[in-house]
This record gives sequence, C-alpha cells and structure tokens, in this order.
Amino acid sequence: MSKYILITGASGGIGKAIAIKLASEGYHLYLHFHQNEEAIKSLFEMLKSYGGEYIPIRADLSKPEGYKSVVENIFSLDGIVHCSGNSFYGLLTDLEQREAESLMQVHVISPLMLTKELLPKLTNKKSNIIVITSIWGQTGASCEVAYSTAKGAQISFVKALSKEVALSGIRVNAIAPGVVDTPMMARFNNQDLEDLKNEIPMGRMGLPEEIAESVFFLLSDKASYITGHILAINGGWYT
Repeated sequence: MSKYILITGASGGIGKAIAIKLASEGYHLYLHFHQNEEAIKSLFEMLKSYGGEYIPIRADLSKPEGYKSVVENIFSLDGIVHCSGNSFYGLLTDLEQREAESLMQVHVISPLMLTKELLPKLTNKKSNIIVITSIWGQTGASCEVAYSTAKGAQISFVKALSKEVALSGIRVNAIAPGVVDTPMMARFNNQDLEDLKNEIPMGRMGLPEEIAESVFFLLSDKASYITGHILAINGGWYT
C-alpha cells in the first residue's frame, strides 16, 4: 500500500535529499516550499522517473497562520518530516525581535500547530513524525543563541509528543545533524570550512544523503520500537 509523506522545506538541501530518497523507495510526497520555486521545479524533474504522486504546497511558515495553507492541501497522510528552517548568525545583542519571532515561528510554532492539525489525518497505526533539528539544539552554539533555543525547543517537542501519541501507534523522533554540506554553508569562506572540518573527528562535513538515509530508516518498520529519540548525525562532533 502506497504511503504519503509531507516534507516541509523540501526545496532546501536536506529536504531535497529526503524527497529523492523517499521517492526512490516508493513513497508519494507532499512537498512544501515557500520562495524557492526554481528549486522545487528542479526537484520535480528529478522525481519524475520514480513514478509516484508528488504534490507541491506553497506556504510561508514564518507567518502565524502560514501552516493553514499546508493543512488545507493534505488528504491521505502517513507521516510528516519537519525540515523547514532559517537561521540567524550573530551575537544575541544584535538580534532583532522580528528575527527572533521568525525563528520561533518557523522552527517551533508552525511545526507545533501543523502537527496538531494533521494528527487526526495520521490514521495509519504505523505513522511517523520526524523533526530535522540540529546539534545546536543539543549543545548550544555561541553566535547562534536564538537558533539554538529554537532547535532545543524542537527536541523537547519530540520527547513530549512521542509520549502523548505512543499508544496511538504514532512514532515521533528527531534527527540532529552537525555540519552538513548544503547551500546554507555558503556564508562561510573556505578557511572557516576547513577549520570546521578540523574540529570534527571524521574530518568532513555530513552529506544531505546521509540525513535522508536516516529519515528512511526511522520511517521504516526496522525502527518500529524507536520513539522519542534524538538521532545525532555529526561525525563524532560533540558526542
């Protein structure tokens, strides 16, 4: 029986890799995006050969009611992968309220409300919710205080919700990547990237495909007794 998965932030580097992996494994997909229409068009071209049903949903999850546009376009549903995100890099003293509100809306409030509205549609006893959080939600980062705060809230959300819905057969987990080689890293120069790699025991950045493989595992029956777990994928960095 075919399964339908919602991926928010499907136009981003990690979201795109997750979409390709799940499509290759026979999943049908709702693919959320906001501004990057070209990226989503390119993704649809890549997915054509897999022969599934792929439904684009445009919505601004940084707005208080943006999640409602997603809910209105969801019908059959077996799982959610929360992958939308933005970031703020700088000292806390330089953070503007609008930036803080945007971070919390995208990473915490929209996923919370979106999940609340979609829970009744997760009627399959083997449904899943996966949140792509961050290493900084686990350990915190200087110059990324607001982002770390939002990601830490995601981790608490996963741990709490997993207990609330466990008896319904819904599993809730998170993946906490370290440094992943995506366009988000473009703000760093080559020397910064080399310094980062030197801090990581495995000596390299992670790949979006490695995150995607872990999402596929958590969605599968092979992970049937795993819930409330935060899977760290960071090359041994901050274990």
